[in-house]
Amino acid sequence: MSIKRRQLDCRVSQTLWDALEAESSRTGDSIAHIVERALANELDLRHHSLFQVSTSSALVEGVFDGCTRVHDLKLHGDFGLGTFEGLDGEMVMLDGVCYQITGGGTAREVADTSFVPFATITRFVADHHFQIIEAESFDGLLREIDVHRPSNNLFVAFRVDGCFENISLRAACKAQPGEKLVDAIEHQSEFQAEQEQGTLVGFWTPPYATAISVPGYHFHFINAAGNFGGHVFDLVGKNMQVGMHVETDIHLAIPGTKQFLTADLTADNRAALERAEKKKRVDDRDA
Repeated sequence: MSIKRRQLDCRVSQTLWDALEAESSRTGDSIAHIVERALANELDLRHHSLFQVSTSSALVEGVFDGCTRVHDLKLHGDFGLGTFEGLDGEMVMLDGVCYQITGGGTAREVADTSFVPFATITRFVADHHFQIIEAESFDGLLREIDVHRPSNNLFVAFRVDGCFENISLRAACKAQPGEKLVDAIEHQSEFQAEQEQGTLVGFWTPPYATAISVPGYHFHFINAAGNFGGHVFDLVGKNMQVGMHVETDIHLAIPGTKQFLTADLTADNRAALERAEKKKRVDDRDA
């Protein structure tokens, strides 16, 4: 699948051209990318720009102190996911509305003054649409999505609207002081629902960005009523409309909190993320 682009042919002054060449030489960016970014800034557009708050390495190490307000997230996008201060539930942002999902899947809209320690946000405008008639599992849905994803090396946002005959979810419960992520998930809330109409909000993160965000696919769910959702473990769905939004650059907001600045973020976080994101608590008991 190719990303649709429009070609812009225009004349510029020699002074402006020299400045573009100098900026390209300084940054390594193409002139086309520099012009696109400058136009987006001038027109107050942030399409195809991912806004990342903190890092997955910090999340794994238990850096749960809030560092960014929901209000600030909304300045950078209208679509995304994350968690709240103290690992207090799952975060979903859809159509500019930010929801907090806590034990049992209860969802509520949160105030703009709420703080988050980790989030991935974009201004969602689909580059490509496709339909998935039926998926017998979450893995089956991801295999269908894989067909349309243009590269393993690009950040991609996905919006999946549909009817979910069954969906298995979890919500993080507020962490105890000093807990790391793998310890905190031991008391997460896990639950299921049937016949839910709603939306999956998710991202593909390239494997090379493991220290920045959750690698591979990461999806949260919010139902159409906005009162139920969670982090997705499994599902059965039908008549799903999928929008795909390819990111071309990323803005990383580095926390200035004492907890972040003093954390040891040198460890390989891949195993911890795999356990936290993809394994249910019951799997650990059965192992």
